[in-house]
Amino acid sequence: MKALTAAEMREVDRLTTDRHGIPSLQLMENAGTKVADAIWRFVAARDNVRVCVLCGKGNNGGDGFVAARHLKGANVRSRVLLFGRPGDVQGDALTNFSRWRDPGNPIEEVVTEADWERVWPEVATATVIVDALMGTGLRGAVTGVVARAITDINRLSRNVTSPRPALILSVDTPSGLPSDGDAVAGPVLSAHHTVTFTVPKVGQLISPSATACGVLEVVRIGSPPELVEEVGKGVVRWVGPDEFVTLPLSRAVDAHKGRFGHVLLVAGSAGKAGAAALSGLGALRTGAGLVTIATPVTAQNPLAAAHAEYMTEGLEATADGTISNDNLKNGSLARITAGKTVLAVGPGLGTHPETQAFITRMTAESALPVILDADGLNAFSGQAALLNRRKTEFLAITPHPGEMSRLIGRDSSVVQDNRIGIALESAKNWNAHVILKGFHTIIASPDGRVFVNTSGNAGLAKGGSGDVLTGILAAVTAQFGTNDWIRVLALGVYLHGLAADLLAAEGEDDVSGMLASEVARSVPRAREWLLREIRFGA
Repeated sequence: MKALTAAEMREVDRLTTDRHGIPSLQLMENAGTKVADAIWRFVAARDNVRVCVLCGKGNNGGDGFVAARHLKGANVRSRVLLFGRPGDVQGDALTNFSRWRDPGNPIEEVVTEADWERVWPEVATATVIVDALMGTGLRGAVTGVVARAITDINRLSRNVTSPRPALILSVDTPSGLPSDGDAVAGPVLSAHHTVTFTVPKVGQLISPSATACGVLEVVRIGSPPELVEEVGKGVVRWVGPDEFVTLPLSRAVDAHKGRFGHVLLVAGSAGKAGAAALSGLGALRTGAGLVTIATPVTAQNPLAAAHAEYMTEGLEATADGTISNDNLKNGSLARITAGKTVLAVGPGLGTHPETQAFITRMTAESALPVILDADGLNAFSGQAALLNRRKTEFLAITPHPGEMSRLIGRDSSVVQDNRIGIALESAKNWNAHVILKGFHTIIASPDGRVFVNTSGNAGLAKGGSGDVLTGILAAVTAQFGTNDWIRVLALGVYLHGLAADLLAAEGEDDVSGMLASEVARSVPRAREWLLREIRFGA
């Protein structure tokens, strides 16, 4: 699904009303209801819940009034603060202001910083703070009492000790975050969770301040998806279930392993067989028909014992137990790659000079689609031009920001400040698909297309997660091919993150103990969830 600018989103809303007869007031009702639903999911099992809804004067505040009304209807104690005077509220927002106030529900006005200081103690101790202050129509920096409120709330949001709100939720977008990805001029509210409507906004995906969104939840409120495709003019697409409706994710009853590809992983070394095992597990759990791991003989026995499903290919080793460059003599490459569908190189290989030479030669000489990760990328540090010297038409690289900085010879802060630009430039320069990992992983293609993935959580900040992703990417490539490779690769990134999200949803408040192997084992659940969404929800 395309990400939209603020102006494009307004046009989608207008066309939803003009062409499809859904009044703007109904869109606001739907939006506020979705916000209330998200809060209810969080508070349903908690006692003594207090929700503070901070409403601005515009439509974002109108969404907040709707949410407060529905929460009160569910017997959730809700306090509404209006940042402005009642006479400043207009249009649909005024209608919902009245629907909240007219039955006798109180509204407290916050006009000055003295007003804010008066209400702040109760806001600070609320169970949930709802940010409905400034929406996607923001122009310029936030100032005045709203800026003061954002600054104070951010101290709570970033606090790791109690007391603090259990949830800070932004309505449509965190207040102060420019919707179009522009530079941030003032304070931006740091939310734990953002419920945005219809589609993500460009700034929520690519801005250096996009982390302010926390978990980004995209909900539909009535606008037909075809309007998004018609109105959106940018190249940025959000990775969601609708992107995969054309892929044959379901398997026929007469399926056999030969239909789902043969993955060749070149991975592992003495002491790092685990990286190869995790990558292989990711490939198996994602549905590859066959998985062979080519590894130095020093790591072959541990790998063969890790999973009975693995086939292994023992390679000559250096004195350090890494892959020797001698393995590419006398036609060995043809023997190793015969009958394989895709080649993935990197996890746990090490940085021995012979091994690095082996990696660059194998990448250059293989005719299979190649996926490079970890030490597979390190072999090209400082000599990224070699990525262009290859037989295969299809190359995907999967750097984290540090690896990308070494490839392009620029500081990692430069990469982080312009993730989309760096990914697109590199994809074009190397005629390769670039998967720039991190918060909101970027998938860029040589033809200028770009996807942004928002699935996943901090539990993936763990050794082995990238190895699992490599196996997943190889498996989806083996199954679905390279005709629309950017979408296939986006599927792999999405499943990896979704598998972690499903693990987190099992009830663990702290995801720090999540294991990469657990994520790999959760991939079938993620694929099942995706199929249900495509059939019934996408």
